[in-house]
Amino acid sequence: MSDSETLPAGARDIAAGYAFTGPALELGALLWDGECHADAPVRIPLSVLNRHGLVAGATGTGKTKTLQLIAEQLSAQGVPVFLADVKGDLSGVARPGQPGDRVRRRAGEVGQRWAPVGFPAEFLALGGLGHGIPVRATVTSFGPVLLAKVLELNRTQEQSLGLVFHYADTKGLELVDLKDLRAVVAFLTSDEGKEELRGIGGLSAATAGVILRSLTAFEAQGMADFFGEPEFDTADLLRTATDGRGVVSVLELPAVQDRPRLFSTFLMWLLADLFHDLPEIGDVDKPRLVFFFDEAHLLFDDASKAFLEAVTQTVRLIRSKGVGVFFVTQSPKDVPSDVLGQLGNRVQHALRAFTPDDHKALKATVKTFPDSAYDLEELLTRLGTGEAVVTVLGEEGAPTPVAATRLRAPGSLMGPVDADGLEQAVRGSALFGRYAQAVDRESAYEKLSAAPRQSHEEAPRAAGAGGRPEEEPSLVEQVVGSGVFKSLARSVGTQLGREITRSLFGTARRRR
Repeated sequence: MSDSETLPAGARDIAAGYAFTGPALELGALLWDGECHADAPVRIPLSVLNRHGLVAGATGTGKTKTLQLIAEQLSAQGVPVFLADVKGDLSGVARPGQPGDRVRRRAGEVGQRWAPVGFPAEFLALGGLGHGIPVRATVTSFGPVLLAKVLELNRTQEQSLGLVFHYADTKGLELVDLKDLRAVVAFLTSDEGKEELRGIGGLSAATAGVILRSLTAFEAQGMADFFGEPEFDTADLLRTATDGRGVVSVLELPAVQDRPRLFSTFLMWLLADLFHDLPEIGDVDKPRLVFFFDEAHLLFDDASKAFLEAVTQTVRLIRSKGVGVFFVTQSPKDVPSDVLGQLGNRVQHALRAFTPDDHKALKATVKTFPDSAYDLEELLTRLGTGEAVVTVLGEEGAPTPVAATRLRAPGSLMGPVDADGLEQAVRGSALFGRYAQAVDRESAYEKLSAAPRQSHEEAPRAAGAGGRPEEEPSLVEQVVGSGVFKSLARSVGTQLGREITRSLFGTARRRR
């Protein structure tokens, strides 16, 4: 607690707003009139971490270290953490930090007893690209809304893709990987499939053809590995180590950082899957998981109205399931206002104001904060690296006073673990045997390919099925001309279809 006798009056009022009685994370020390007051700690109650948050600031202002600082304190409190590591900077959370003059100086300024410490960590990688346990999703569970964003479909095409998913669900055709979805769309664009197509209201042959071409192009870019089995079980993000500390799951993204639409949408799938599976628990003493959504602006770029509505609703409702979500981005204006309004905890690093657009963004950022004793418009442009403006929800749910803060130094390594170290950690993980090897079981593609067909000469060709060598009959050529498909689709049991329930994003899992 701060000694109110030694603080200036303005600083004393702010410090009183952070004098919590329950468990809290230590962010740093109060800055007032250019002086750092080590006896005025700035903190965030553990119990409000499921009220979501925002970590924002220009490149190079210290956002990554702030994530690391919060993540390791959550882990120490027994709370699992998910971190999206876009640049490869966060893997050091698993190793003890290195002492040095800068660390000692910062610790002295903020009243921190710094000690080097590493935390239990799992390293994940999308589709196994990079050093990490492979994270895959089945096409069925990924759902049409998220897949439409990845495929860059427009609103009409997104709705049509939803109809294709509905068709596959009701016919018992499992969409495990991209070739399954391509097989179903290829059939619907074939001569015989047109009868089925007419039964799907609102789906035109032209739009189905566009979807098929988008899928083919997507696969040609090497994206197929991200979809398939074994599918990652998001329950594995909720684990604690044997010593009671929360496991920090680090999704390594450097290998796919040039595919921002893909990885940002995959992050949303992980969050949507957690929402789909977790039971309601209401407000709790500490969150079940805290999920850091880095490069959050990528999620919202060119997003459809339906997509934004689903994000907003997921963020609003997942709080009651004990999950806190922190969006990490450069400016609050990167986050839609309906989502921003739900982020009760704010750590705002410095902003740049070099251009008219920068000045406009700065003014807009200031307006998102409660009334403050600071001149925030000036302060936000002169904060140093590792300094931020903070306001959080207090233990009673009311916002704390805005506090300029010099942040603590993480106890773990502030830098990446080398590739050999990462690979050793991955292969030593208990999850490696479960997810490392891809599995290709019978699903929609195999069911369609197994249907008896006419001879190659008798089978009519369908337009738009291209992309396969001439000597190999296309999938459509394998199934058209055969009346068996319709009876197959009708008789493959609708049990699967009855088991599929789609959530806000159209994501789904079969009941386990």
